[in-house]
Amino acid sequence: MSNGTAPFHAFLASGPREVAAHWVTATDGVRLRAVHWNRSATRGTVLLFTGRTEYAEKYGRLSAGLGRLGYAVVTVDWRGQGLSDRVRSDRALGHVDKFTDYQLDVAAMVAHARDLSLPQPWFMLAHSMGGAIGLRALIQGLEVRAAVFSAPMWGIQMASALKPVAWSVSEMGRQLGLGHLLTPGQEPFCYVTRCDFSDNTLTSDRETFEWLRSQVTAEPDLALGGPSLHWLNEALREMWRLMSARLPPTPALVLLGTEEAIVDPARIRRRVATWARARLLTIPTARHELLMETPAIQSRVLREITAHFDEHGNPSAVP
Repeated sequence: MSNGTAPFHAFLASGPREVAAHWVTATDGVRLRAVHWNRSATRGTVLLFTGRTEYAEKYGRLSAGLGRLGYAVVTVDWRGQGLSDRVRSDRALGHVDKFTDYQLDVAAMVAHARDLSLPQPWFMLAHSMGGAIGLRALIQGLEVRAAVFSAPMWGIQMASALKPVAWSVSEMGRQLGLGHLLTPGQEPFCYVTRCDFSDNTLTSDRETFEWLRSQVTAEPDLALGGPSLHWLNEALREMWRLMSARLPPTPALVLLGTEEAIVDPARIRRRVATWARARLLTIPTARHELLMETPAIQSRVLREITAHFDEHGNPSAVP
């Protein structure tokens, strides 16, 4: 049940006019911002699982594209980011008490979508960290006709020598009560505001990069810096669990750019290889933000997403 209207910066989102934002509350009392677009769509609803640091306005353009193809979209700002409640008093710090807490946010989003009677069938589109949250949700029985994963965070890219360091440092911070501290090597500032386009690992499209930067510059409350030691430890534990989890029967399309430099392509390939109903599609020249790449890449990705949804969207498809 929504708890009233929430703010939404439509002028930054460049999305559909048919949009509304509400406050919803997770079962543990955390207040989340939920946003939905294209409520009058006729081909179904996309449950959008965003990545770490992200917020609803970032997906305005994508929601416009999905809307033109007949799909409604609903999302929440995960706890600790966007305009949802931050878990720590330091708004710049990416933190969560338990990675499984994100499943409470999923439940709140699904309940809100039901309250709105958003059109059936329902699908999942999950990016980066949302890919870890989304896979866990499917394993726990989230009912969608099909799922698409964009550069899912089933592993994080780092040099082999650094992997045991990441585990040991994050675990030590947790044990010593220092888990609230920023992970070493990270910054308390939003990535797109401290990185030049020429060095960024998100997108090869300059206009998109500048658009993303303009959003958090205009509304700093949307921005998020680096993760806490505790978040890193929780994420590492969840990714390790997901690699050995029993996979769901949901038909899945997994998109991966050839220029991926944030999540671990090898872990993604290994997980897809053991998922009977999953298919991996590699997108040439694309970086991490497959949904926000050059116009040509965006067009192809949108075609692949909707083709996958169309294939599995009829009532006789296995949920």
